[in-house]
Amino acid sequence: MTDTAPAAESLFQGKDPGVQTTYARLLDVLRAIGPFTVEPKKTSIHLVRTSGFAGVHPRKSYLYLTLRLDRALQGSRVAKTEQVSRHRWHNDIRLDAPEQVDAEVQGWLQEAYALG
Repeated sequence: MTDTAPAAESLFQGKDPGVQTTYARLLDVLRAIGPFTVEPKKTSIHLVRTSGFAGVHPRKSYLYLTLRLDRALQGSRVAKTEQVSRHRWHNDIRLDAPEQVDAEVQGWLQEAYALG
């Protein structure tokens, strides 16, 4: 993983502390899956393997995790799904706390990572 912590840190300024803790939990889970690169952007953070597989969008008290998959996800945590091409979907998952990065989310992360 590339060290881009200072640039990513600025996206968490003015946010509730739990938002950054949830992001840290996501990164811990991903490190166990395999190598990836963190690419901070103006309002989000892209997570990249050979291509982008996830995006993190910090909000005031939660974050959206956007996963690029070959299917639409379903469930109460899935805030939005959007088909962006014939075989790709963007799935927005709302995460309010680090403990929400559970087995279900870990499975989705592995699936997105494998496609990325």
